[in-house]
Amino acid sequence: MPDNILAITIGAILVNNFVLAKFLGICPFLGVSKKLSTALGMSGAVIFVMTLSSLVTALIYKFVLSKTFMIGGTAVNLVFLKILVFIVVIASLVQLVEIILQKISPPLYQALGIFLPLITTNCAVLGAAELSVQAGRGVLESTIFGFCSALGFALALILFSSLREKLDLALVPKPLEGTAIALITAGILAMAFMGFSGLV
Repeated sequence: MPDNILAITIGAILVNNFVLAKFLGICPFLGVSKKLSTALGMSGAVIFVMTLSSLVTALIYKFVLSKTFMIGGTAVNLVFLKILVFIVVIASLVQLVEIILQKISPPLYQALGIFLPLITTNCAVLGAAELSVQAGRGVLESTIFGFCSALGFALALILFSSLREKLDLALVPKPLEGTAIALITAGILAMAFMGFSGLV
């Protein structure tokens, strides 16, 4: 069990990083990475949402969706509702994060703007829940996978935003300014993370 948790941890953060290896969650990755402060705020929000959603969706899947119920003498399996239920859980948690941020840190709430509610449709959050189900992970393993995947997302986002802040001070050729140099940098960062393949 500890070996399995170690493999999940290293795999989710470095080897199968959601952004740089699986290319999930690119929209917020590119959208909020212009400043380190907004990247840190988004990282915290994603860690909270992805960890809690992994826990809640694993519990719902284990105790409700994976069971077969008898309704009027007919066996009914609710697995077909999996994606719908997962999205509702994620949307509820994002709404909770929005309310908390609006009360605690209005400047950060304003800085994150549209990208905060977009966590609901962030395929990385839904991907963590779905991949845990596909891998047949238990509740504890799913929660750890969700947390470590969120840490991997945060690591990629913070590294990328740090690089983009440095690029703002660098002499970049005119045709490559803005989005072009950001995409080139993201590609180089993704290639750097390929060096972790084979760890697990």
